[in-house]
Order: sequence, then structure tokens, then C-alpha cells
Amino acid sequence: MPTMEEYAKQPTAQRLERLTRTGEQLAAAIKGQSDAALSRRPDGKNWAAKEVVCHLRDTEESFGARFAQILAMDTDPRMIGADADRLAEERQYLRNDAGEALAAFRKRREETLATLRSLVGEQWKKGGIHATRGRMTLDDFLTLMAWHDDNHLDQLRRALEGKA
Repeated sequence: MPTMEEYAKQPTAQRLERLTRTGEQLAAAIKGQSDAALSRRPDGKNWAAKEVVCHLRDTEESFGARFAQILAMDTDPRMIGADADRLAEERQYLRNDAGEALAAFRKRREETLATLRSLVGEQWKKGGIHATRGRMTLDDFLTLMAWHDDNHLDQLRRALEGKA
């Protein structure tokens, strides 16, 4: 799996293409899995496969909101971070339907890709101030998303294998 730094060196089109594959890869990974298998955590700390899908769904919503805010403003907006484990608990990820979460992710991802594909030139340099990462441009977010997808697809596969 490439590092964030390696993703940052890839052309925009390659990183966008990475994002287009995630929905199918998630679908293939959970296909035929029982709810029990999707809900089983590999240990007391790491997420179950279903929680990973729900996290990707909710993160995609967050990316979309951030992009809309960045594109609508003339100055860099401040963006709050989120505690992913707290969200998993509060939104009861283990009670969610993995197929529905995947469908919602795919819909949001198509919206995100439409936004990103519409960007031209200097728009890629527009950004915001992330609570923990500092200033991030839309190009930086694309890099983060490509890495984030690979990271969580690997986590999902390990969860299904019972590995942390």
C-alpha cells in the first residue's frame, strides 16, 4: 500500500482513479458475508468490517461538506476533526446494515468524484485549516482520500480474517 507521500506524487488522474475503485472493492469484500462475520471485531480495539464500511460512508459525507465549504469561501475555512471511534459508538455502526452503508457510500463517492472532476487549475490549491493536519488543499484531500481508502480496505479485509 502506498504511503501518503507516495500518493501525493501521483498524477491527479491516478488518485481520482483510485477513488473510483473503492465502491467495487468494498462490495467484493463483503459479498456473501453473514451479518455475524461483518460484525465480528478481531479484538477489543479494532473495528469489525461493518464498522469500516460505516466509517467510510460517514467520512465521505464529511469530505463532501468540507469541499463545498472550501469552494464556497474566499478564505480558508476552519474544519473540526472528528473522533472516529466516538462516531462508531454514537452512530451504532454495529447495528447498521452493511449493504445500506455501502450503497450510501457509493452515492456520496459519486458526488465527491463529480466535485473533484469539475476542479480546474487553481481550484486544486483552495483549502481549509484542518484541526490536526493544518492547511490542506483540495489536492491534499485527494491524496488523503486515496490513502484512506487503501488503509481501510486493508483493515476491512483483516477484520474479516479475524486479524487486527
